[in-house]
Amino acid sequence: MITRLSHLFLRTLRDDPSDAEVASHKLLVRAGYVRRIAPGVYSWLPLGLRVLREVERVVREEMNAIGGQEILLPALLPRDPYEASNRWTEYGPNLFRLKDRKGNDYMLGPTHEELFALTVKGEYNSYKDFPVTLYQVQTKYRDEARPRAGILRGREFLMKDSYSFDLTDEGLTESYQAHRGAYEKIFTRLGVKYVIVSATSGAMGGSASEEFLAESEIGEDTYVRCLESGYAANVEAVKTVVPDSIPFDGLPEAKVYDTANTPTIDTLVDWANRADLGRTVTAADTLKNIMVKTRLPGGEWELLGIGIPGDREVDEKRLEASLEPAEFVMITETDFKNNPFLAKGYIGPKALQANGVRYLVDPRVVDGTSWITGADED
Repeated sequence: MITRLSHLFLRTLRDDPSDAEVASHKLLVRAGYVRRIAPGVYSWLPLGLRVLREVERVVREEMNAIGGQEILLPALLPRDPYEASNRWTEYGPNLFRLKDRKGNDYMLGPTHEELFALTVKGEYNSYKDFPVTLYQVQTKYRDEARPRAGILRGREFLMKDSYSFDLTDEGLTESYQAHRGAYEKIFTRLGVKYVIVSATSGAMGGSASEEFLAESEIGEDTYVRCLESGYAANVEAVKTVVPDSIPFDGLPEAKVYDTANTPTIDTLVDWANRADLGRTVTAADTLKNIMVKTRLPGGEWELLGIGIPGDREVDEKRLEASLEPAEFVMITETDFKNNPFLAKGYIGPKALQANGVRYLVDPRVVDGTSWITGADED
């Protein structure tokens, strides 16, 4: 049906919306494709909806081409299936939880693995029924702490999720590759420039995971890629080769020095090069210890130390992936007061060990390596 422009439900805007940070968000709003209802929640107007339905059509055609069958599960989900998988707790504050008039717990679905599994379990009872691939195009809900970039990171969004049920590992591999190929065709048809990288599975679980990333200056993920080998991975999933251990033979005993006014790596390096230690010292020779506190969903906060060479920084996304489903925050002045063994600016591994604090180290910190680090005294 052709709608006359004079009748089209459309209003364009002269100015950028005040809450828009990225170009795509500004253009969608100014062109009359979407309108903001609440943080991370948008209405689709006629032009935007037509584009959205075209994207859905491409996705459905490619999913059907690999034998996928479309179903539609509810967005309002009971607690029990997610309690059984422990994700009612593991999802933490990202879930929209609610109760019905009888006090029963429900949630707005962030993802539907449990429901897909229960649906197949309820319908099939013989190995002869498999394999089968089911998918849906469904609205999802996640209580993002910081919704941004318009429809790119919202609290309500449309997702195609697909699940194969296979009898063997070989069948699983075949289904995985079929989906991978379908996604490549989808993004190619939509004109999206992408790169496929190794990723972490997160709360979704699984033994392997890949992401299709669209390169963007305003993107929130970072990936690494080797053009020679073809290796590519999200930084949080990069596998770092651990160097071989070095024999301890001949290493001198640790020695404590008085290093007044050296609470930072730079000041410590300056002191070391004035102290005539017999070699030139750089930040890479120092071991700085970053303190955070972490907790599992519903649990108590616990201290965690992270030891890294002084010329490096902690990648928060990689740390988050390593600790999931636990969350972490930097410790505060109150935490220092409550744990007097933490000498601010001079924290070392010995006090952490003596006080039973979990300690994670950079892969370069292996047996036999020597470091200048804190002696746990101001």
